Amino acid sequence: MTEVLGLGMTHYPMLLGPDTHMAGLLRSTLRDPDIPAERKDPANWSALARQEWGDDQGVTAAARHRAELLAGLARCRAELDAFAPDVVVVWGDDQYENFREEVIPPFCVLAYDDTVVEPFGVLRKINVPNVWGLPDDTTYTLHGAPDFAKTLATDVLASGFDCAYSYELRNGIHFPHSFANTQTFLDYDNVGRKFPYPMVPIAVNCYGEHVIARRGGMARFAQISTGENLDPPGPTPLRCFQLGQAVARSAAASGKRVALIASSSWSHAFLNDKDWHLRPDTDADQVLYDALVAGDYDRWKKVTTREVVQAGQHEMLNWFCLLGAAAELGLSLVRSEFVVTEIFNSNKVFAKFR
Repeated sequence: MTEVLGLGMTHYPMLLGPDTHMAGLLRSTLRDPDIPAERKDPANWSALARQEWGDDQGVTAAARHRAELLAGLARCRAELDAFAPDVVVVWGDDQYENFREEVIPPFCVLAYDDTVVEPFGVLRKINVPNVWGLPDDTTYTLHGAPDFAKTLATDVLASGFDCAYSYELRNGIHFPHSFANTQTFLDYDNVGRKFPYPMVPIAVNCYGEHVIARRGGMARFAQISTGENLDPPGPTPLRCFQLGQAVARSAAASGKRVALIASSSWSHAFLNDKDWHLRPDTDADQVLYDALVAGDYDRWKKVTTREVVQAGQHEMLNWFCLLGAAAELGLSLVRSEFVVTEIFNSNKVFAKFR
């Protein structure tokens, strides 16, 4: 008998590394010579930012932030185990990883079989050690569900919703970290190596105009001020909401126990140009979090692509998919937590829908 669980979580990469590196993105931003000195001076930061930065550039606060995130992830894993899903469907962003210049699909169902994953591939890109002290080339298996994925793609396409699908991972890359980190974080003690549930990733082009222009990552203000060669936009927030509805209808017809997961943090400092990449846009996040708690899906459906980009909320498109699924199936928000930070790049939200 079909049952559906909805979960929202983070795949924050710096949680893979030690506390000494958790504020590394901010430290890098502070070295950007084109950011005004007064903006970079901690004396001019908010009270929360000064408190987190402290006298050790965030190392002490990193331990507290890690504890909050691990508590939220542990709740997600406990709820997943209690639900005992047949398959886990994850909406995540592809950050110039599997999809590059050859093709950038708005949405793509990854109908992969079992896949070998390097959980620390994303850390190697930024030269950060892993917190477990394991070899950099540690691997685990991400169990796939290709038959379920093909049926899902078929249902979504048959409903009139254009969606790509893929049978093979691009050669020579680490598995997209939004999906790899989802498994790693839901099995944190075992570094993802004992996660038993098959996963169907759905890649969302969250980075839109910045996916090629910024390689899905940080940009210096010299690059921005001289004019970026921006890409076409990603799917609109409303279209992501509608994809969530289409996926939910397929899940409801599957006869299986399906967990639907949105994997991302909320606004990101390195995408928040108006605040000089120094902090996430907490005000914008708070508006949508309040609407989430109130079950006000109409507020979410009115959000525009420009609003998402201006707030650095690119990766939240994954959450628009989840809320579309919740709205379609009449799922209720059982719990949620809003973890706010000024110096650790992004605010994080955890949620459960049943």
